[in-house]
Amino acid sequence: MTSERHLTPVPSPDLPATPSPQVLRDVMSHYATGITVLTAGGEHCHGMTANAFSSVSLDPPLVLCCIARTTQMHEVILRTKHFGVNVLSADQERLARYFASRSRPKGRAQFDDVDWFPGRVTGSPLLAGALAWLECELTEVYHGGDHSIFLGTVLDAARRTGDALLFFGGGFHQGVPAPRTA
Repeated sequence: MTSERHLTPVPSPDLPATPSPQVLRDVMSHYATGITVLTAGGEHCHGMTANAFSSVSLDPPLVLCCIARTTQMHEVILRTKHFGVNVLSADQERLARYFASRSRPKGRAQFDDVDWFPGRVTGSPLLAGALAWLECELTEVYHGGDHSIFLGTVLDAARRTGDALLFFGGGFHQGVPAPRTA
Protein backbone atom coordinates (compact mmCIF):
# COMPACT_ATOMS: atom_id res chain seq x y z
CA MET A 1 0.00 0.00 0.00
CA THR A 2 1.36 3.40 -0.92
CA SER A 3 0.44 6.71 0.55
CA GLU A 4 0.57 10.04 -1.18
CA ARG A 5 1.42 13.27 0.53
CA HIS A 6 0.47 16.54 -1.02
CA LEU A 7 2.46 19.50 0.15
CA THR A 8 0.97 22.93 -0.13
CA PRO A 9 3.42 25.80 -0.42
CA VAL A 10 3.13 28.38 2.31
CA PRO A 11 2.65 31.82 0.76
CA SER A 12 5.13 34.46 1.83
CA PRO A 13 4.10 38.12 1.75
CA ASP A 14 7.76 39.13 1.28
CA LEU A 15 8.14 37.49 -2.13
CA PRO A 16 7.14 39.15 -5.41
CA ALA A 17 4.25 37.56 -7.31
CA THR A 18 6.58 36.48 -10.13
CA PRO A 19 10.37 36.33 -10.35
CA SER A 20 12.15 39.20 -12.07
CA PRO A 21 13.68 38.56 -15.50
CA GLN A 22 17.15 38.51 -13.88
CA VAL A 23 16.10 35.96 -11.25
CA LEU A 24 14.50 33.76 -13.92
CA ARG A 25 17.63 34.03 -16.10
CA ASP A 26 19.78 32.99 -13.13
CA VAL A 27 17.52 30.05 -12.27
CA MET A 28 17.39 28.87 -15.90
CA SER A 29 21.19 29.03 -16.11
CA HIS A 30 21.15 25.91 -13.95
CA TYR A 31 19.46 23.94 -16.72
CA ALA A 32 22.08 22.57 -19.13
CA THR A 33 21.17 22.86 -22.81
CA GLY A 34 22.73 21.99 -26.10
CA ILE A 35 23.82 24.83 -28.37
CA THR A 36 22.43 25.36 -31.85
CA VAL A 37 23.00 27.83 -34.63
CA LEU A 38 19.72 28.56 -36.38
CA THR A 39 20.10 29.55 -40.03
CA ALA A 40 18.00 30.64 -42.97
CA GLY A 41 19.12 30.99 -46.56
CA GLY A 42 18.04 32.81 -49.66
CA GLU A 43 18.19 36.55 -50.07
CA HIS A 44 17.67 37.00 -46.30
CA CYS A 45 20.58 34.73 -45.29
CA HIS A 46 21.16 34.86 -41.53
CA GLY A 47 22.44 32.81 -38.58
CA MET A 48 21.93 33.04 -34.83
CA THR A 49 23.15 31.09 -31.78
CA ALA A 50 20.25 29.68 -29.76
CA ASN A 51 19.72 27.22 -26.95
CA ALA A 52 15.91 27.40 -26.76
CA PHE A 53 15.36 24.42 -29.07
CA SER A 54 13.55 21.13 -28.53
CA SER A 55 12.07 18.10 -30.21
CA VAL A 56 8.26 18.13 -30.10
CA SER A 57 7.04 15.06 -32.00
CA LEU A 58 8.46 12.12 -33.92
CA ASP A 59 5.31 11.49 -35.97
CA PRO A 60 4.89 13.96 -37.52
CA PRO A 61 8.50 15.12 -37.11
CA LEU A 62 8.28 18.48 -35.31
CA VAL A 63 10.75 20.71 -33.47
CA LEU A 64 10.46 24.11 -31.86
CA CYS A 65 12.73 27.05 -31.28
CA CYS A 66 12.02 30.18 -29.29
CA ILE A 67 13.28 33.47 -30.68
CA ALA A 68 13.04 37.01 -29.30
CA ARG A 69 10.66 39.05 -31.41
CA THR A 70 13.21 41.89 -31.58
CA THR A 71 15.87 39.83 -33.41
CA GLN A 72 16.66 39.80 -37.10
CA MET A 73 16.32 35.98 -37.11
CA HIS A 74 12.70 36.37 -36.05
CA GLU A 75 11.95 38.44 -39.15
CA VAL A 76 14.02 36.22 -41.44
CA ILE A 77 12.18 33.03 -40.45
CA LEU A 78 8.82 34.76 -40.86
CA ARG A 79 9.86 35.85 -44.38
CA THR A 80 11.51 32.65 -45.59
CA LYS A 81 9.12 30.20 -43.86
CA HIS A 82 11.98 27.76 -43.24
CA PHE A 83 15.08 27.39 -41.06
CA GLY A 84 18.06 25.17 -40.43
CA VAL A 85 19.13 23.90 -37.02
CA ASN A 86 22.82 23.10 -36.48
CA VAL A 87 23.55 21.23 -33.23
CA LEU A 88 27.09 22.26 -32.34
CA SER A 89 29.83 19.81 -31.45
CA ALA A 90 32.17 20.32 -28.49
CA ASP A 91 34.86 21.88 -30.70
CA GLN A 92 32.54 24.55 -32.17
CA GLU A 93 32.48 27.06 -29.32
CA ARG A 94 34.04 29.63 -31.66
CA LEU A 95 31.00 29.33 -33.97
CA ALA A 96 28.61 29.63 -31.02
CA ARG A 97 30.30 32.86 -29.96
CA TYR A 98 30.54 34.17 -33.53
CA PHE A 99 26.84 33.72 -34.30
CA ALA A 100 25.96 35.26 -30.91
CA SER A 101 28.03 38.39 -31.68
CA ARG A 102 26.20 41.50 -32.82
CA SER A 103 29.38 42.79 -34.47
CA ARG A 104 29.56 40.07 -37.15
CA PRO A 105 28.75 41.01 -40.76
CA LYS A 106 25.12 41.06 -41.91
CA GLY A 107 23.47 38.89 -44.55
CA ARG A 108 25.40 36.30 -46.54
CA ALA A 109 28.71 37.97 -45.58
CA GLN A 110 28.42 36.51 -42.07
CA PHE A 111 29.07 33.10 -43.63
CA ASP A 112 32.18 34.15 -45.62
CA ASP A 113 34.64 32.80 -43.02
CA VAL A 114 32.47 29.83 -41.99
CA ASP A 115 32.66 26.34 -43.52
CA TRP A 116 29.08 25.57 -44.56
CA PHE A 117 26.96 24.04 -47.31
CA PRO A 118 23.40 24.74 -48.45
CA GLY A 119 20.73 22.35 -47.22
CA ARG A 120 19.42 20.20 -50.04
CA VAL A 121 15.75 20.95 -49.24
CA THR A 122 15.56 24.55 -47.99
CA GLY A 123 18.98 25.91 -48.90
CA SER A 124 19.50 26.98 -45.29
CA PRO A 125 23.20 27.15 -44.40
CA LEU A 126 24.32 23.95 -42.65
CA LEU A 127 27.57 24.16 -40.73
CA ALA A 128 30.36 21.72 -41.50
CA GLY A 129 31.37 19.79 -38.41
CA ALA A 130 28.02 20.20 -36.66
CA LEU A 131 27.05 17.22 -34.54
CA ALA A 132 23.62 17.16 -36.18
CA TRP A 133 21.50 19.31 -38.42
CA LEU A 134 17.87 19.61 -39.44
CA GLU A 135 16.08 21.49 -42.20
CA CYS A 136 12.63 22.67 -41.20
CA GLU A 137 9.58 24.30 -42.72
CA LEU A 138 7.79 26.81 -40.49
CA THR A 139 4.47 25.22 -39.49
CA GLU A 140 3.08 27.44 -36.72
CA VAL A 141 4.04 30.54 -34.76
CA TYR A 142 2.87 31.00 -31.17
CA HIS A 143 3.11 34.09 -28.97
CA GLY A 144 5.31 33.50 -25.93
CA GLY A 145 5.82 36.78 -24.06
CA ASP A 146 8.81 38.61 -25.55
CA HIS A 147 9.56 35.60 -27.78
CA SER A 148 7.79 33.70 -30.52
CA ILE A 149 7.67 29.92 -30.46
CA PHE A 150 8.38 28.65 -33.97
CA LEU A 151 7.10 25.15 -34.66
CA GLY A 152 8.84 23.51 -37.60
CA THR A 153 8.21 20.35 -39.58
CA VAL A 154 11.50 18.52 -40.10
CA LEU A 155 12.10 18.00 -43.83
CA ASP A 156 15.60 16.52 -43.65
CA ALA A 157 18.06 15.63 -40.89
CA ALA A 158 21.41 13.96 -40.31
CA ARG A 159 23.88 13.39 -37.50
CA ARG A 160 27.43 12.28 -36.87
CA THR A 161 29.16 10.95 -33.79
CA GLY A 162 31.04 13.21 -31.44
CA ASP A 163 30.76 15.19 -28.24
CA ALA A 164 28.25 17.99 -27.69
CA LEU A 165 28.75 21.63 -26.77
CA LEU A 166 26.64 22.61 -23.75
CA PHE A 167 25.63 25.84 -22.09
CA PHE A 168 25.38 25.78 -18.29
CA GLY A 169 25.84 28.34 -15.54
CA GLY A 170 26.33 31.16 -18.03
CA GLY A 171 29.16 29.45 -19.91
CA PHE A 172 30.07 26.89 -22.53
CA HIS A 173 31.14 23.38 -21.55
CA GLN A 174 32.78 20.74 -23.72
CA GLY A 175 33.30 17.04 -23.57
CA VAL A 176 29.82 15.69 -23.02
CA PRO A 177 30.16 12.04 -24.01
CA ALA A 178 28.63 11.02 -27.31
CA PRO A 179 25.67 8.65 -27.00
CA ARG A 180 26.34 5.00 -27.59
CA THR A 181 25.23 3.69 -30.94
CA ALA A 182 23.58 0.32 -31.33
